[in-house]
Amino acid sequence: MRASGRAFLARLGANESGFGPSPMAVAAMSEAAGEAWMYGDSECHDLRHALAAYHGVAPANILVGEGIDGLLGNLVRLMVAPGDAVVTSDGAYPTFDYHVTGFGGVLHKVPYRDDHEDPAALLTRAEQVGAKLLYFCNPDNPMGSWHSARIVQRMIAAVPDGTLLVLDEAYVDAAPDGTAPPLVPEDPRVIRLRTFSKLYGLAGLRVGYAIGAAELIAVFDRVRNHFGVGRLVQAAALAALHDQAWLEQVRQQVQDARGRLQDIAAGHGLHALPSATNFVTMDCGRDGDFARALVAALRARDVFVRMPFVAPHDRCIRVSTGPADTLTDFDEVLGECLRALT
Repeated sequence: MRASGRAFLARLGANESGFGPSPMAVAAMSEAAGEAWMYGDSECHDLRHALAAYHGVAPANILVGEGIDGLLGNLVRLMVAPGDAVVTSDGAYPTFDYHVTGFGGVLHKVPYRDDHEDPAALLTRAEQVGAKLLYFCNPDNPMGSWHSARIVQRMIAAVPDGTLLVLDEAYVDAAPDGTAPPLVPEDPRVIRLRTFSKLYGLAGLRVGYAIGAAELIAVFDRVRNHFGVGRLVQAAALAALHDQAWLEQVRQQVQDARGRLQDIAAGHGLHALPSATNFVTMDCGRDGDFARALVAALRARDVFVRMPFVAPHDRCIRVSTGPADTLTDFDEVLGECLRALT
């Protein structure tokens, strides 16, 4: 931690996987390291074909990029001209908003409803403003909430003409069955985004992918960084994808850690919101000023967590799952901070 010159006691703020990557991925990176003098395959051929086989779609429906952030940037660059309307939820993932603002788009925001994104309100606003893009994250960051596949499918079916639904599924690997609707890759109304940064444990490599209609995926070739996904990155992601046993093990660890975080919250008089992600959002029962003070106090004691930044969600803190010893450290420090603030 540069600010203090000390390492974090508990790094639980960035929704990384504290359980680490597959050993197969580590070995693949090590094996590929001697070839780092070469650029990676500009088409990510092997990884793209493996992802297509995994999802039961054609390789032409898959685009690999520098994490979901990189994919979002290129999508907005392709779709949004200065003055174009874009719809999102107020308090949703801010990096998407930065891209829209950077390319001159006009953001129209819809409030959450009961700590969930509001599909009906989002669709209504998209219709009203003639949105080029409608951003929807399921499961959601920063609240950890989710909608069922049935509701998401109804949302896709109701997307207004001329609007593309950007379905961010970064956390879907941590979600219960029945969260993601079946893939219909040639549906022109939606593009779906996935990542290796969460349960696959490769956040430091920046690799994600989009699933969409072949015609839309092909257009990305006009703007993407063709050598942006490095050789070691492709090797690691391919190996991680092939190690589904590791992913299942991490999925169970995340589920167990969510339960532990719920218990920790209750033990300190906080309320843990239901979560389908690799983090738990805890309602502090006060206002945003108190939550900000709690985040600062935790950081001063070398515990890194974050919080939503829009009221009323800013009454909460957001804590990533992690190994048992890290959660024990968080539990102890959280108690110290709460006692100091009350």
